Amino acid sequence: MATSTSSSNVSATDTEPPTRCHVCFRPQRLCFCELIPKVANQTDVLIMQHRRERSHPFNTARIVNQSLQKCEVIVAYNHELAERFATMQLSNNVGLLYPGNDAKLLSDLRPSERPEQLVVIDGTWHHAKTLFRDIPRLQTLPRYRLAPSEPGRYRIRREPNEHALSTLEATVAALSAIEPETTGFDRLVDVFDRMIADQIGFTKSNWRQNETRRRGSANVPRVLTENINNIVVAYGEQERGNAADESMNSNNPPAPLYWNAVRMGTGEFFRCAIQSNSLSDEPFMNRLRLTPDELQPLASMDEFRNRWRTFIRPDDRVAVFHRSTAKLLEDVQADFSPSIVLKAINLNPQTRESDPRTPAILADQTSDSRPLRRLAWAVRFVEELVAIKTTEVSASDIASRSQKQITRS
Repeated sequence: MATSTSSSNVSATDTEPPTRCHVCFRPQRLCFCELIPKVANQTDVLIMQHRRERSHPFNTARIVNQSLQKCEVIVAYNHELAERFATMQLSNNVGLLYPGNDAKLLSDLRPSERPEQLVVIDGTWHHAKTLFRDIPRLQTLPRYRLAPSEPGRYRIRREPNEHALSTLEATVAALSAIEPETTGFDRLVDVFDRMIADQIGFTKSNWRQNETRRRGSANVPRVLTENINNIVVAYGEQERGNAADESMNSNNPPAPLYWNAVRMGTGEFFRCAIQSNSLSDEPFMNRLRLTPDELQPLASMDEFRNRWRTFIRPDDRVAVFHRSTAKLLEDVQADFSPSIVLKAINLNPQTRESDPRTPAILADQTSDSRPLRRLAWAVRFVEELVAIKTTEVSASDIASRSQKQITRS
């Protein structure tokens, strides 16, 4: 791990975040806004953007919106998008760009069959599926698809397969098929390529090569030591899994059943039991070891989201041990703060889940439930990470002071 520099040796300009363009969200030295062409497209484009894409620096819907004369981007939580889209006035000849067995290939359509308005979903493939699932009106629209002749060019974000396209590539390909006489689409793709090339040339990250981190590197997120009061450690139990239950499939994943969390530094505790048919499964509930008192009062999913939204602050980060725990929140649109997946950190915890010790911050919680035991495990791991990072920073400070003394002598 690279040695951190002591704060006493870093100037104010070194610690300030790079100045960013408020339009493309890129650092000023990588801003490409002036290169984006203005394209006079004839087809109305409506982009439904998953809210987690809104501030992503590599979000291509932002470029599309800057370029196209007829384009609108709406972004919100899934249920809010559903409510807004339900009352929007759409063209009588509107279509959704989304693959499927009943989707028509745009390049095969006669001019009279081409849509006058195109709805595009913007987000990861997982996010796109949840938007399609949660916005009923999308499911009523005629669907159109593309047949890419070459791999996608979006080399700085992972795609599910080599022919998956970014929102910009997909929109350009669709509009090129719908209105082949319109000029400027090729220049828009050129800007896209420029953005990718600049980023690859600028970044020093090794993620693309998927190189193994150096032995001994714990890759502890800096946020864990910047302000521990902004770290909320959470653990949630989901509904029982049952392969025979048709409701438990990829389009309708299990929802949270019980959620508990604690704010590091202050000890503020969150607990919520959520209405579910799984509560009547006695063997399943016995495994969770939740008492009747811990299951009262039961909250609806909307009540859970509102309570969790109230508990989470704007600058919080939610630390969970497994990616599946974070996904529980994503699947019910309750991921109001970025998550830190503790298991992704290259460090074996010194304590195990079976360790009976209770962290001091949870001393007031007397439950013996599985959710609280696993929350305690995650808290102990966060405490270890904070101790490691603090030790590294202290060692770096000592080293830098020693170097200054040597330099002066």
